[in-house]
Amino acid sequence: MPPKHNYDKSKIVTLSPLEHIRVRSGMYIGRLGDGSTFDDGIYILLKEVIDNSIDEFIMGWGDNISIDIIDEKKVHIRDYGRGIPLEKVVDCVSKMNTGAKYNDDVFQFSVGLNGVGTKAVNALSDNFKISSFRSRKFKTAEFEKGILVNQSSGKTDEEDGTFVEFVPDSEIFPAKYSFKHEFIQRRVEGYTYLNKGLKIFFNGKKFVSKRGLLDLIEKEVEEENIYDVVYVSSKRIEFAFTHSHNYGETYFSYVNGQNTNNGGTHLSAFKEGILKGINDYSKKNFNGNDVRDGIIGAIAIKIKDPVFESQTKNKLGNTDVKGWIMPHVRDAVVEFLHKNSNIAEKIINKVQLNEKVRKELQTVKKEAREKAKKAAIKIPNFRDCKQHYGDKTILGEDSMIFITEGQSAAGSIISSRDVFTQAIFTLKGKPLNCFGAKMDTIYKNDELYNLMKSLNIENGLEDLRFNKVVLATDADVDGMHIRNLLITFFIHFFDPLVIAGHLYILETPLFRVRTSKKTIYCYSEAEKKSALEKLGKNAEITRFKGLGEISPKEFGQFIGKNIRLLPITIEHLHEVHKAMSFYMGKNTPQRKDFIMKNLLEEVNG
Repeated sequence: MPPKHNYDKSKIVTLSPLEHIRVRSGMYIGRLGDGSTFDDGIYILLKEVIDNSIDEFIMGWGDNISIDIIDEKKVHIRDYGRGIPLEKVVDCVSKMNTGAKYNDDVFQFSVGLNGVGTKAVNALSDNFKISSFRSRKFKTAEFEKGILVNQSSGKTDEEDGTFVEFVPDSEIFPAKYSFKHEFIQRRVEGYTYLNKGLKIFFNGKKFVSKRGLLDLIEKEVEEENIYDVVYVSSKRIEFAFTHSHNYGETYFSYVNGQNTNNGGTHLSAFKEGILKGINDYSKKNFNGNDVRDGIIGAIAIKIKDPVFESQTKNKLGNTDVKGWIMPHVRDAVVEFLHKNSNIAEKIINKVQLNEKVRKELQTVKKEAREKAKKAAIKIPNFRDCKQHYGDKTILGEDSMIFITEGQSAAGSIISSRDVFTQAIFTLKGKPLNCFGAKMDTIYKNDELYNLMKSLNIENGLEDLRFNKVVLATDADVDGMHIRNLLITFFIHFFDPLVIAGHLYILETPLFRVRTSKKTIYCYSEAEKKSALEKLGKNAEITRFKGLGEISPKEFGQFIGKNIRLLPITIEHLHEVHKAMSFYMGKNTPQRKDFIMKNLLEEVNG
């Protein structure tokens, strides 16, 4: 018999739209986060406001937007569009399903189509202020946690447009959240590539693009491209691509100015169009993987009724776009290659090289798979979790795999992990240095092969099983070396995984300071000194030399809701080779200085 519950009408709760946004914030802005990753909630708040300003520019109003971060907490955004009709300023930022985005006469290619964006920003802010300027008149409304507290109106000398100020809610977002300016700058650059001629000022620095996606791809690759960028632009679609000598595929996809970082139907059609275009031009039947390996591409489309898979608009779901995107890309590629025979020759040579490498790898792959089958039915040294990134569930978004060294460290993680979202892969020793290695290295090395299979990234990121790949190594010289070897492995063979923001370092405490009444875990020498000031000099101090020295009960605190993850970031593709050369090239003295400096920083804070 199931347990009895007092389930009656008193248990049925009706929330107001404001309450619903605050209680179920994840439905509106995705994960909360502390600002340490690109898609954390504070950046989604920022994006929702900027999107409205971008929509004004798309419709031909206002080519200038200013964004400022004040005292690292307060956001100012000013555009010079039409401004919200003064009589509707309060409604547009506080009443759900209210706005002009439903009206095709006003916004034909809008990002925000559901009238939620700024309402969510308002509801999730300690303080939210909006001012609209139209025809030398203004209307200002001020809110606290979504509740209107003041409004004013009158005459003004301000130019037409909208000003928004907000401070993310301290009750909802982590207390130590902070805006990383490099993340905001990356978003701003993306906006300018998608909106040729739009000037955006971020903290006074000007960003503008005159050639759109062509500028984006050229900045990403710099001197790493094999041939000049293929670029096509029309009213509804713009795309660009080239190849580099890197492995894998990297794409940037957009709909109505929105970065769809999980792709969608438009990206699938783009990739198919490139394949068919190259095959039609060459009169060959190349394999899709051979055409796409090493490609760096970008596509931006404009459609009237985009259907996204979530409020954060990371993936497009419209199936009808395939019918016109694929043939448009195919025909444009064929035409471009006929007009640029020198580029066409380099593309065909690259594809044929990929084909040759793939065929050479087939035997090695087959041998590796047969060897793996004979060794074990399951992947050795791998403990899986129950929910995965590819499942597209809420828990799937939280899925992570810890790559750790040694059985003692793995034992602590296994005993304290969340079996639904946290998996473990245990290294037997120091992994192979992959700097300059060929792809067959993975298939000839049991540990690297098993690691790749655990993540399910052999054929790209589409089937990646974990949202976060976490390097969990000791905070000593050996641990730093293993960390660098793993970073090298991922950057060299699977750089799209790193560029997409899936690779992290687990931060664990270096010290435990405790008395009989209280325990404080410290991540640096500075934190240890602070703990001793609080607990007294007679407090017991334990120095954790390795992860295996932390008991499973303690370890659970460091991989739970307060987990500290440091993202490994590579902002542009051209940085990949530089990073690889630094970490694993022939620059031993500089690298040694780097390792020692970082170890000292970890210890001293």
